Amino acid sequence: MSDEVLRLEGIGKTFNQGTALEARVLQDINLRLGRGELTALIGPSGSGKSTLLNLIGLLDVPTAGELYLQGRPTRSSDDATRTRMRNESLGFVFQFHHLISAFSVLENVLMPLIIRSGRPSAEAVELARSLLQEVGLERLADKKPTEISGGQQQRVAIARALVTRPPLLLADEPTGNLDSRTAASVFDLFRRINEQFGCSILVVTHDPRLAASCPRTIELVDGRIVSDGASIPRPP
Repeated sequence: MSDEVLRLEGIGKTFNQGTALEARVLQDINLRLGRGELTALIGPSGSGKSTLLNLIGLLDVPTAGELYLQGRPTRSSDDATRTRMRNESLGFVFQFHHLISAFSVLENVLMPLIIRSGRPSAEAVELARSLLQEVGLERLADKKPTEISGGQQQRVAIARALVTRPPLLLADEPTGNLDSRTAASVFDLFRRINEQFGCSILVVTHDPRLAASCPRTIELVDGRIVSDGASIPRPP
């Protein structure tokens, strides 16, 4: 199996193509992510970060170029194939955790597997409990999301994203709704998960300190990658 998890070749995205409202958001994006990489995606508001993440997450389709996920081209795939590839290969963590308040913490972690195959197996439940242990929340498994803190809710969301064992985890401003101390704690968890599980992680962030904590930083400006290299550590 290739060590390449993601490859973008000449990716472009234009909205309202061929109309007076045409807007080119991404241009000639070339990018590769290897297995086990921890990478930050940074750039000013309006630079195209969210659009790029939506393309990588197979939530939208590029208007130019090709996106390969684990070596498989995706642009011409039908909706069913894209949904299957997304469920098999990707995990998502967002700024807002989107936990379901009617279900327990454990049930929220299990939700991707419940959606995929119905009633979870004993092995799935054991995996979910082990992930809650990894994020330090095993004692809260039976609590409802409304009964735990914001930082704890984000840790539940991270465990949920990992329950399918995805090779690529996409995180969109995962600490943007947290105070600085809790944000640093959550980001430390990302680093530990990256090392322990070996999954690639792409994190969109506006926080320069968090970006500097990633071994690699990609900067997007006006829909183009303007830099891609090792992060420069910032002083504490």
